[in-house]
Amino acid sequence: MAYSPLEQFAIIPLIPIHVGNLYLSFTNTSLFMLPTIGLVLLLVHLVTLNGGHLVPNARQSLVEMIHDFVPNSVNEQISGVSKQQLFPLIFVTFTFSLFCNLQGMIPYSFTVTSHFIITLGLSFSLSIGITIVGFETNGLHSFSFSLPPGVPLPLAPFPVLLELISHGFRALSSGIRLFANMMAGHSSVKILSGFARTMLSMRGIMLLAQIAPLSIVFALTGSESGVAISQAHVFTISICIYSNDAINLH
Repeated sequence: MAYSPLEQFAIIPLIPIHVGNLYLSFTNTSLFMLPTIGLVLLLVHLVTLNGGHLVPNARQSLVEMIHDFVPNSVNEQISGVSKQQLFPLIFVTFTFSLFCNLQGMIPYSFTVTSHFIITLGLSFSLSIGITIVGFETNGLHSFSFSLPPGVPLPLAPFPVLLELISHGFRALSSGIRLFANMMAGHSSVKILSGFARTMLSMRGIMLLAQIAPLSIVFALTGSESGVAISQAHVFTISICIYSNDAINLH
């Protein structure tokens, strides 16, 4: 049992693996990623098995709702004829982040997206892939993103430098946003849960004083579940916006 609010975020090596100076151990982070990916694959497989049902059941309704949500985000944020080529990338990104966030709401589980190295790696890899797609679409003209139209030539070095810095910080900001929200929310739930447990174990105090902290914990847990869903949405929307900028430039 974790007694510190930060103890739930500790990375524990389960299978130590050292390759020279590289530390490639199998940790609890890797362990909890496996059921997340397995659950997504199993859910999609069960829904698409034999072509699905004409009248969708609960599983199929969930997958169809997620599948319909992603194209709406893609169509709203990305313009051009090549936007549907990005649908698999956006769908996998949203589904993975959503299930990782919601998995962390299960007691005694591990929130993968509460670690900055995970969210940073995810956002940086997506940014690199989006940049490659932009160069494949526009060629060397992709460099024009760093120079807004109408800028006088003598002032060109300044907006170019600012745009390059802004482009580099996009991946950083996406990773920080997801990590910070998940870590802050889970820490708050843990702190208030410990406070509620202490109040419930005390004797000689009013019943209302015991129930009130527990009610706050339940309310905060529901709010954190909403944050887990909304942060997956925000992360996906930011990837769509960056993809639109890379494909359509200015």
